[in-house]
Amino acid sequence: MTVYRLFDPNQIVPEGWLKKQLEIQAEGLMGNLDKVWPDVKDSAWVGGNRDGWERVPYWLDGFIPLAYLLRNGDMICRADRYVNGILDRQRPDGWICPCREEDIPNYDLWALLLIGKVLALYCEFTGSEKAEKALYRAMKNLKDLLDAGKVRLKNWGYYRWFEGLIPIEYLYRKYGEEWMLSLASALKEQGAKYESYTDRWIVPLNVWTMETHIVNLTMMLKTEAVEKALFGKSGVSAAAEDAILKKYNGTAVGLYTGDECLAGISNVQGTELCSVNELMYSLEWLYRVTGDEKWADRLETVAFNALPATFSDDMWTHQYLQMANQIECSYFPNKAIFRTNGGESNLFGLEPNYGCCTANGGQGWPKLAMNAFLREDESTVLLPVLMPASLHTVMNGKRVSLRVVTEYPFRHAAVIFADAEDGAEVILKLRVPGWAETVTVNGETLTGKKYLTLKIGAGKTKFDISYSAAPRMNNRPHGLKTVSWGPLVFALPRKAEWLKHEFVRNDVERKFPYCDYELKSEDEWRYGFCGEEFSVDFPESDDIPFSSTHPRVILKAKLAPTNWGYADGYTTVSDPFPKRCRKEGEAETKTLIPYGCAKLRVTEIPSLK
Repeated sequence: MTVYRLFDPNQIVPEGWLKKQLEIQAEGLMGNLDKVWPDVKDSAWVGGNRDGWERVPYWLDGFIPLAYLLRNGDMICRADRYVNGILDRQRPDGWICPCREEDIPNYDLWALLLIGKVLALYCEFTGSEKAEKALYRAMKNLKDLLDAGKVRLKNWGYYRWFEGLIPIEYLYRKYGEEWMLSLASALKEQGAKYESYTDRWIVPLNVWTMETHIVNLTMMLKTEAVEKALFGKSGVSAAAEDAILKKYNGTAVGLYTGDECLAGISNVQGTELCSVNELMYSLEWLYRVTGDEKWADRLETVAFNALPATFSDDMWTHQYLQMANQIECSYFPNKAIFRTNGGESNLFGLEPNYGCCTANGGQGWPKLAMNAFLREDESTVLLPVLMPASLHTVMNGKRVSLRVVTEYPFRHAAVIFADAEDGAEVILKLRVPGWAETVTVNGETLTGKKYLTLKIGAGKTKFDISYSAAPRMNNRPHGLKTVSWGPLVFALPRKAEWLKHEFVRNDVERKFPYCDYELKSEDEWRYGFCGEEFSVDFPESDDIPFSSTHPRVILKAKLAPTNWGYADGYTTVSDPFPKRCRKEGEAETKTLIPYGCAKLRVTEIPSLK
């Protein structure tokens, strides 16, 4: 019941800036957690004495696709070693999580649902018969335990029941056995009913609750998609729930505020890194299953803005929370500005605030790469988001290779090379982004297109594609504005001074390059827009795709100083909006850079009288 399907991920080869971004991740923290972080290195999942719940499965959820997409032999061996270590400890009855038998009735089943999803992902890359049989036995054991009343969904498992549908959907495609649908129905019956919580998403509270927890909610959005994929129908529309969440908690880069729970529309509330990755994963599911272009547009916005923003350039450190208007990242000496998170949540570090984002920080880029090409049917390939990558596959029995050469989203053009075997007849579809005013194909300019349909026959074919649109202003609450060009949102940056902190806490060492950092700046930030004219420029850049020092694209804009203060009670947080939007000096030409490049930034900016 899906509109589009993933290709065998082994047929996809990341190239260009996308490959470089994956390599940076592999060389950074997410590619080395098993070497430096006790909760992965010494996890109970592989016989150690540290965390035996979500952290190793979270890490593997990003590490497995990263290793295999890069064809990195060392990383593949390490991923295989962890997976086999988990499989070798599976009980004869199928129970796979690391706990004593007497503790199973009280075990939070969220970790079981998560490792099921990870094993399904591993099978997609490896075709491992051992892993598939282990997954089959684990899910069958879960059904038997639920049927016998020996376990029930509670705590995190209760609120994340739909994650279990992902491994079930994988198994059902393989085996088609009725008990699998029965298990999925049992999880739904026992799990949380989010449609009954929507009234709690309207007014943000300084209270921690599961039903307003940001990661639960971004995971929840894909329920419609996975239910349709499995049952052919779904209960609740993701669009309806998303509309409420966006209206009362939406951010300038397609997220919801959540620090840890929904936090309203203030531009100085935070959004948790886990929720960025999970929202991307939900949007990927929603687009593949529904075919609705708005989910792909949203995916571009989140992936090319919010995801890189919350990591350092080398990806050795990350934030727990990112803020749209983030003028400093430093310890809060007393009460943090955030509603439900602590005073170090916006630092860049090893595990600021909580370690869940340390474990779960790595799935965003690899899973996006897995969606570079989608299959509509046996003769149609779709490019949902332009990314530099190649595909080597078979369509209707004929070999077909596609290669996309592009700097998108930093440039709005691509060259697509096709090479097909004699007798091949392939349709190549390109989704035209919603922001594009025109699209040009081999010199012919078109308007009003949602998709381009290009025919590929035997031999070599080349397509030159470009999109056009001017920079545009977007409205935000309290009369503030943002500026975007294509899928990129731009911000006024502050040059950051990175203050290093090395220490040990709870037997976990922070040392360079995975120590903690405060980011401070002396740059002025209190400006407003003077007009709506912007020029686009492409300065000399380095090889870091979302470089904070050498961005690949910039905007020039006229801004003037304005009387803009600090949030009440703080000297490191901007007031969400100035009291008076008036010029307090002469207009100056300022450089705006992509939000994902600006670690200190002002994104929501007043338009001055």
